[in-house]
Amino acid sequence: MKFGICNEIFKEWSWERTVAYVGSVGYKGIEIAPFTLAPSADMISAGERDRIRKTAVSAGIEIIGLHWLLASPEGMSVATGDREILDRTAAYLRSLIRLCADLGGTTMVFGSPRQRNIPALGTFEETYRRIKALFSELLPEAEKAGIVFAFEPLARTETNFINTARQAVRLIRDVAHPNLRLHLDVKAMCDEGLPLPDIIRSSGTYLHHFHANDENLRGPGTGPTDYAPIFKTLSDIGYEGYVSVEVFDFTEGPEAIARNSLTYMKNMYNTTMQSIVFD
Repeated sequence: MKFGICNEIFKEWSWERTVAYVGSVGYKGIEIAPFTLAPSADMISAGERDRIRKTAVSAGIEIIGLHWLLASPEGMSVATGDREILDRTAAYLRSLIRLCADLGGTTMVFGSPRQRNIPALGTFEETYRRIKALFSELLPEAEKAGIVFAFEPLARTETNFINTARQAVRLIRDVAHPNLRLHLDVKAMCDEGLPLPDIIRSSGTYLHHFHANDENLRGPGTGPTDYAPIFKTLSDIGYEGYVSVEVFDFTEGPEAIARNSLTYMKNMYNTTMQSIVFD
């Protein structure tokens, strides 16, 4: 199991300073929100992509991939019945696939709550069919680029489409392509009202990526969520991917968020693994 962190925490920092600090704290990987680099992926030149990738490599940091895919530019939707908007969104997701590959990433977390909302007068099943068709169209290109889309269930306060791991697994099964997998987020799972280990265990076959935070929107260890059973369950299902810190409340500042989150996770993980050995 590896620990990563999302780059929007460091949005006021240069890329060089960010990856140097992330590496010095002890993280192995970093996720990039494309809007932190430019308003549109198409504005990021080949030279800039090469610089970003090489700077991370030099710091010993793996670029995990991308998240917050459709936060900008405005006007994107994978759920709309408007063909022009849908085509423009599909074209932009192809641009993001190329960006992710150019940066050396292999994972694209699909959250984008507003951009997947069921349209007014639309239904869940209509939206489901539309999104299933879109991913079926995009995934061969993602596979060719070595990219996995990780679909993220999100809380009902964020979106009205795919709010549970069970619903996301249904989509993954129906699309039936190896490059569409599951992403789980602690904050979002808290909205399901089920024990988090049960959610992880029941969907673990499809799990590709994992975000660490708390229902208070801050880092792991700052709220009521106990990470011992989370790490125990991830270990039980044989998860070997990244556990990546994503927060939405930046009050503590980037250094404290990064340092405290990793210290807490390592302590909980090591304690959990020791208890498994002794058991």
